[in-house]
Amino acid sequence: MKIRYFCRHCENQVGELDAKHVDVSQLGFDILNDADQEQMVHMTASGDMDIKTICDSCKESLDDNPHYHELDFFIQ
Repeated sequence: MKIRYFCRHCENQVGELDAKHVDVSQLGFDILNDADQEQMVHMTASGDMDIKTICDSCKESLDDNPHYHELDFFIQ
């Protein structure tokens, strides 16, 4: 199983882990509440886990433009 991280704004892949070499319980998903888990963690049909996160570029854009937090989408 692969654990893949995608930016929730631009949808670019941020990273990937091979679950054969990672203990999933150490990734901290257990501290997320149910709503956050539902929003951020998705199992694919192939058995991989896709995680929604934020990439450095989108974080920088949000930091530089705080009013973007009010928008549903700020990537054009």
